[in-house]
Amino acid sequence: MCCLLIPGSSRANPADCAALHPTIRSKMASGESSSRAPSLRFPSPGPLGNAPPSNNNAHSLAITNEGAPGGSGAQSRTEISHANNPQTGPAGRDTGAAGADVRVDTSPHRQHAAPQQPTAPPGAMAARAAASSSSAASSSTSSADPPTVSLASPSLPNTPSSSSAAVLVYREPVYNWQATKNTVKERFAFLFNNEVLSDVHFLVGKGMGVQRIPAHRFALAVGSAVFDAMFNGGMATTSTEIELPDVEPAAFLALLKFLYSDEVQIGPETVMTTLYSAKKYAVPALEAHCVEFLKKNLRADNAFMLLTQARLFDEPQLASLCLENIDKNTADALAAEGFTDIDLDTLVAVLERDTLGVREIRLFAAAVRWSEAETPRQQFQPTPENRRKVLGKAISLIRFPLMTIEEFAAGPAQSGILTDREVVSLFLHFTVNPKPHVEFIDRPRCCLRGKECSITRFGQVESRWGYSGTSDRIRFSVNRRIFVVGFGLYGSIHGPTDYQVNIQIIHTDSNTILGQNDTGFSCDGSASAFRVMFKEPVEILPSVNYIACATLKGPDSHYGTKGMRKVTHEGSATGTKTCFTFCYAAGNNNGTSVEDGQIPEVIFYT
Repeated sequence: MCCLLIPGSSRANPADCAALHPTIRSKMASGESSSRAPSLRFPSPGPLGNAPPSNNNAHSLAITNEGAPGGSGAQSRTEISHANNPQTGPAGRDTGAAGADVRVDTSPHRQHAAPQQPTAPPGAMAARAAASSSSAASSSTSSADPPTVSLASPSLPNTPSSSSAAVLVYREPVYNWQATKNTVKERFAFLFNNEVLSDVHFLVGKGMGVQRIPAHRFALAVGSAVFDAMFNGGMATTSTEIELPDVEPAAFLALLKFLYSDEVQIGPETVMTTLYSAKKYAVPALEAHCVEFLKKNLRADNAFMLLTQARLFDEPQLASLCLENIDKNTADALAAEGFTDIDLDTLVAVLERDTLGVREIRLFAAAVRWSEAETPRQQFQPTPENRRKVLGKAISLIRFPLMTIEEFAAGPAQSGILTDREVVSLFLHFTVNPKPHVEFIDRPRCCLRGKECSITRFGQVESRWGYSGTSDRIRFSVNRRIFVVGFGLYGSIHGPTDYQVNIQIIHTDSNTILGQNDTGFSCDGSASAFRVMFKEPVEILPSVNYIACATLKGPDSHYGTKGMRKVTHEGSATGTKTCFTFCYAAGNNNGTSVEDGQIPEVIFYT
């Protein structure tokens, strides 16, 4: 009967992180797999490598074989002993001049190692060479593990054939390693992923990817309140093996590395699973490192994927940065491969924003592409009805009224996603006045960042300005580049009223319409100016003449007097001044001038 336990080595495959979105986790590899060096189970209790050497200056392990052929039923005994040489830490460092000593003794009566080192027989010399080679190989795999010795049994006396040869692979005991570490950090770093002094093991991952990782309760409890409660709380576990099926081995090792040594080991493939582990075990310092890594690597092509994870892990600062990136690079972010993998809540959060820098027809096309990927994930056929079903609330956030009639007719009207009633309602909105109510948002998106600004060019408001189908116009120029997003217009003097209005900005020299919107607004009868917005911001260049134009249909309104030829706006934060200069616009004009009339406000971004 053999009393030697010879565990085999295995290579762990990363397990999927249970918390990740199902369409994203397949893209998240856990990084490099790691293999745990197999170790020899010593019969004596206590942590490996912390007992002082025995009186005969050797650590020994006996291997007995009962009834071996040629042994007449007696036990042949193989002893493996190590000279008492100081060990200096991780594998790969010098462990003493003598090294590991291997003796083979076939005497059935020998029970203990000799006090002195005898000359080893030829078989043991071959074994020693094999042990030395294996130790050197193991040192190249992990600088934190103690040295290992591999003993491939030679053709021992009293063994019938090579098929009965034993293979011994174990972790060498490391005596007095503490003396070689000058700081507490070095000593704790040495214990990372190390059997030395370990008093708990974690079975990390699931399925074939489970990895057994040694650890130390004290080190974990010092660095994590969750581990402290696990080991020292009122319901502390007494188990020496703890299963963690929802954590990936590479992420858990990164967590332990940080707890033992303050070293951060994260990469593009493991950062999200490491962030999950850091949150699970309440290690905010590692969380911060993960978030900072994501910020530095945030790009348009991964902004949607990171936004999904930031929302999942409740990282509002990271989520805000992802949304800002999407605002600035909307077209590129929508075209990225990962866009179709986001969840519905993330899609809705993006479509709700007023600051997306892309036309609505592009947003609609992106939403359709997402629905085509989502229907099979929900095991639906990719029919128009099912695409509408998976889009849910998202379809109502597409601002179809901001499209041109040509864009709507060529795309959404023929997609089958909108109902017949919705299509008819939107066509009426594009073609008739007064415009019927539609169920979709008609508020323009503004892709500009910063604070909205406005200027008022009148000092007083009077009553009764009539309309007969002629445009109110005013010419203006500015001293710096701005983007006009709308006008403020006066409303009725007769109480709450609805107006139909067409607003335009025209380049004076070329008579080109740079922006317009045929829309309406409601007023409450007050003398305030009511906002009417363009579908898209209109770029205004410095020292160039433009005409602001508004054609209203409705009852008599208020109008402004005591107009100013020059109006200056000063930014509160930067102190930057934007100066407007107004002039009379000749031609077909309803009477608006510098001194009085309509278009009291210009709304813009710098």
